[in-house]
Amino acid sequence: MPEKSKIQTELDFFAAVEAGDTVSQLTLAKRISISVGLVNALIRRAASKGFVKIKEAPRKRYTYYLTPKGFAEKSRLVAEYLDNSLSFFRRARREYAESFVHARAQGLKRIAFVGSGELAEIALMAAHEAEIDVVLVVDRTTNKDRLYGITVAHNIEALVGQVDGVVITEARTPQHTFDALAPHFSGATLLTPPLLCIVRPPSETDPVPS
Repeated sequence: MPEKSKIQTELDFFAAVEAGDTVSQLTLAKRISISVGLVNALIRRAASKGFVKIKEAPRKRYTYYLTPKGFAEKSRLVAEYLDNSLSFFRRARREYAESFVHARAQGLKRIAFVGSGELAEIALMAAHEAEIDVVLVVDRTTNKDRLYGITVAHNIEALVGQVDGVVITEARTPQHTFDALAPHFSGATLLTPPLLCIVRPPSETDPVPS
């Protein structure tokens, strides 16, 4: 998955504080997978706004509590996060659907996904609606032979000669994935939805409408 968004980080912070058993910034940092420096900044900001109350504990440690104002802020962040998530879901589904319209127009029948995270799940829904046959998923991080009921390939080279086109569903390093695929597939058969922000060579026009 991509790096945490600001909202995700703040939500994780509020949830960890709400648990009520955190007595050090290091513990809090490990729990929500961010740096101690960022935890310190979040605590200072939350305390200054009245979202968090700090109580001294033994051995020069501290316990952090959400105030009523903090609970209200957490609720607001949840609503904002869900709204943003739904907006992203709708955009991703729409752009992958457009990719598959392009694939059908180009006569691309056997499609592979490169990437197996949340984007792949969204793209798979769009593929089913467009009656596109997804025959392979490339995932170098799993030992599984099948994902989503689809055969898994463990390297990009396995796609060559096996599929008509490739859709990038890798969210963490989409540009790197594109650069690795580009020598093997032409622009028309390498589909990259605009949300991935992939930069193509100047001589190549992205076939997927934005």
